[in-house]
Amino acid sequence: MSRLSRANLKARESIFSGGPDQYLGDTQARCPPDLAECVMAMEDCCEEAHEAQVLLRSGTKDLARMTHVLQNERVFLLVNEGTIKKYKSALADEIEPAITELIECAEQGLANLEKKEAMLQTKTESSKSRAPATGISAVQKLETRRLQTLTRQREKLEAEIRALEDEVLKMGGKSRV
Repeated sequence: MSRLSRANLKARESIFSGGPDQYLGDTQARCPPDLAECVMAMEDCCEEAHEAQVLLRSGTKDLARMTHVLQNERVFLLVNEGTIKKYKSALADEIEPAITELIECAEQGLANLEKKEAMLQTKTESSKSRAPATGISAVQKLETRRLQTLTRQREKLEAEIRALEDEVLKMGGKSRV
């Protein structure tokens, strides 16, 4: 706790309240108590200012490094169009076999799903013709759900094939349909 908070801060008209009789000359000079109190208060103010300065310095000593770290720097790299085309064709040559393989795999899966769909359709049609007029049996419901699932899978695979074909076309290759 600083002396400033303990200081007697009553209002005074003058710091020399003792009057002229306390001043006895240079040879026998005494410091009045009010003046000593003012000096102590000034010392407290200087200590507080020093502590504030130390605190401020500790908080801002890293400012130069932080401004350098946070400084934005833009770098532009210019490449001619021939280099870009060369790398683009190299990338297309590298990716095209994998895309072709995926398309073939998707076509095979689609063909298998179409066969299963046709088989399930004939199965459901035959079961409908044999089914009694009372309603749908549990087996037929199961087969219907399975048919719907396979139909969704087929549609999904067809969408994937279209996406792959579009990607191949964008890369400059020829699509296989």
